[in-house]
Amino acid sequence: MALAFIGFGGNIGDTRQVITDAIVCLALRRELQILAKSCFYQSAPVDAPGGDYINAVVQIETELSPYGLLNVCQNIEQAFGRERPYENAPRTLDLDILSFEGVSQNDTELTLPHPRILERSFVLLPLLEIAPDFFLPSIGKLKAYLPQVANQRIEKLPCRNCNCQENKTYSQSSH
Repeated sequence: MALAFIGFGGNIGDTRQVITDAIVCLALRRELQILAKSCFYQSAPVDAPGGDYINAVVQIETELSPYGLLNVCQNIEQAFGRERPYENAPRTLDLDILSFEGVSQNDTELTLPHPRILERSFVLLPLLEIAPDFFLPSIGKLKAYLPQVANQRIEKLPCRNCNCQENKTYSQSSH
């Protein structure tokens, strides 16, 4: 069994509900188990048009290969109407494998760890919420990269299933 982290995001429709439903679809798979789920975060798009995104990250344990997990993620995206009219287009649902235990690769179909994991507050903050000491061998501790994304607008949304005491807006001064 391998540990993996998957990022969920979208900015079309009732994104919180879509992500919640997509996580349920993932949880129904026999080949994996969800170990942790972050709260939802609302963030401004980065290098993309459209409205704010809602994002979350889940930690799973799986017997699937990285490509098997990619296939599951793409099937879930399709089930929720994901279209890819152009790069970084607004979307109903996007699932990204952020990290897959012990795998480092760079090919056209799947790059691990995710190539922009350090550049996006909407990835780093929910990931570090559920794995505060997350470490990648070629990169180091991810929390060291928080100052690099501190200028990106992001807000942790309240939810029932996490330790969200209040909304928190992250800014340069909070890091």
